[in-house]
Amino acid sequence: MPLEDASLNIDGAPPTMLDRVPPYSEEAEMGVLGSILLDYARSMDLCLHSQLDEEAFYLPNHKSIFECMLKMYSAQKVIDLLTLSEYMASVPDKAPNRWKKEEEQPNGPSKLEAIGGPLLLEQLINSTPTVAHVEYYIGIVREKYMRRKIIACARKAENQCYTSPDSADQILGSAEQSFMDVTKDQNSTIMSWSDTVNHTMEQIEKTSRGDKAANGLPTGLKNLDKKFLGLRPAEMIIIAARPSQGKTSLVMNIAENIALGNVSDNKSRAVAMFSLEMSTASLAMRMLCCNARASAFMIAQGQHVSKEIHKRLCESASALRKAPIYIDDTGGLDVMEMRARARRMKQKYDIQLIIVDYLQLLNCKEYSHQGRQIETMAISSNIKSMAKELNIPVIALSQLSRASENRDKNSGGPKLSDLRDSGAIEQDADVVCMLRRPIRYKEEKYADYPNIAIVDVAKQRNGPTGEVYLHFEDQYTLFRDAENPHREQQLQEDMETGGYQQ
Repeated sequence: MPLEDASLNIDGAPPTMLDRVPPYSEEAEMGVLGSILLDYARSMDLCLHSQLDEEAFYLPNHKSIFECMLKMYSAQKVIDLLTLSEYMASVPDKAPNRWKKEEEQPNGPSKLEAIGGPLLLEQLINSTPTVAHVEYYIGIVREKYMRRKIIACARKAENQCYTSPDSADQILGSAEQSFMDVTKDQNSTIMSWSDTVNHTMEQIEKTSRGDKAANGLPTGLKNLDKKFLGLRPAEMIIIAARPSQGKTSLVMNIAENIALGNVSDNKSRAVAMFSLEMSTASLAMRMLCCNARASAFMIAQGQHVSKEIHKRLCESASALRKAPIYIDDTGGLDVMEMRARARRMKQKYDIQLIIVDYLQLLNCKEYSHQGRQIETMAISSNIKSMAKELNIPVIALSQLSRASENRDKNSGGPKLSDLRDSGAIEQDADVVCMLRRPIRYKEEKYADYPNIAIVDVAKQRNGPTGEVYLHFEDQYTLFRDAENPHREQQLQEDMETGGYQQ
């Protein structure tokens, strides 16, 4: 076999990893830089549109030249052979000793001297066939840069497999996140203002034509939909409550409505749920009994099931078998692993809603040694990032502190400050709801209405706040819409105080 074969080394064996040169194209890099010197306005605009930075250039001299070009372009300076030479001659190259202060550094060579003088800049112009093909040159440079980043991610994952004490699932989640970051960097583009306005007008026209899901995903509970205008893409919705208030039952009802199409537009959508507290079997039992209007407690006791209830259970089972609901009940899940699993669910099943039950049971190994408050802050930030990355709403359940139980029984229930572990949850969330059942808080105002449940929307970035009334059937763990039992009294008070709104 001839020695000229680049696929073999000098001994005729396949090249090892150490023999390989990272992917790059010297000609394409020179073509991009030469095109900028010949027509900087168009060429730099295309570079920035393609999100090209100095790291995209492999050769150190080319990297230094493009870095200077970026600074000149940012300063709105003309870029050509003369102006670039003068600029690089005035900028000192990086000092060799980084431990000394800048004023103590010896005067090193300029960046122009470091690349070998203006001769290299002239060569860039001479080696550029035509500026008309600059977009093609940029594409090659970008392609090679992406390959180098993929190689770096793969080597990092390989090194973790040999040295990291983390579990295989955690290493896989971290590797998948790094590869997704490469894809995100390569595909992310800035939407023009005109396109944004056009997209917004399309949404307005859909709404005006009666498209009930134009604003967001309907929940199947009219009172909630009226307050939220649907669960909006990329939003993080927090439903917080003290234990045994029904927060899991509420999100299971919403998941069932969305998956079965029991919503305003009658469309079925896939739902994913990360249940860190209850098992999949327990959730299935609860949803089956709720749908059939049967008491799960009575069935668990082994009491006789009537023919009518058995028929309803069979019908519910038949409907729920086809429901696109995907439940992951892994306990103590790391938030990065959850994000990786959510991405796979999105790609495989096209899920339209994610439910996390509940936030405080998640872990974040990276920040676990810095205290629970910092760890919860990282978990909350990752959930918000997951919603934006997948562009779907995420409902995360949260526990409240005991402070809400120690207040006066007529003080109006939990507040935002009662969110447990970290104030970052309140900051990251787009919507924060406080769920309470007045009978559990012994609120005298609702003493005659034991089944009333209140969803207090304490924060909403894109809509009003206020209370939403639901009817909760404890026996079936079922939430339904309800009227404000004190509606007439409330309207009278609002009109007297000037707070009445039509």
